[in-house]
Amino acid sequence: MTLGVLGGTFDPIHLGHVAAAEAAQQALSLESILLIPSHIPPHRRDPVTASAEDRFAMVELAAGGRPGWSASHLELDRPGPSYTYDTLLELGEGLDQGSQIFFITGADAFAEIATWSRYPAVLDLAHFVVVSRPGITLDSLRERVPSAFHRHSPADTRVILVEAHTPDVSSTEIRRRVRAGESLSGFVPDPVAAYIATHRLYSGK
Repeated sequence: MTLGVLGGTFDPIHLGHVAAAEAAQQALSLESILLIPSHIPPHRRDPVTASAEDRFAMVELAAGGRPGWSASHLELDRPGPSYTYDTLLELGEGLDQGSQIFFITGADAFAEIATWSRYPAVLDLAHFVVVSRPGITLDSLRERVPSAFHRHSPADTRVILVEAHTPDVSSTEIRRRVRAGESLSGFVPDPVAAYIATHRLYSGK
């Protein structure tokens, strides 16, 4: 099996996340996509706004109706900070021999990978699929993190670059739009927008 994994705070999940996973799935013919909301994101400075269960529910809604897509509670069930190394190790132990994990991340996040826990060992646990993001070219990544590209992995894993046109959307902007009473059309999947409205998330009320 080829499994694509996309993690994140997902506060909330938005169309940029979805587009990155779709681009990776299409480019590599991935059989499954697993979306994993983080419990405590180690690199985020401001507190998570929505509850873990609300974030998980929105991820489930975003995955709904997409063949092979599902949401995972793996990091939410694990106490403490959510480190990619721990997640990939746990996923790998649960897969059949011969299965491959493709960890999907945006170019903006990968540019900071040298600061991740257990780097560069984390690169040995999965193929890393780096999807282009507005403002960061894939070519520039080779200059910013050359150690990620010039290495010999004992697990024969690779860093794979995927050029795609993903929307320039951020969860911060979505939360601002909610507070301002502005439309979320074109920012989040419609079921996620409906969930945010129904549960009055991010409104500050």
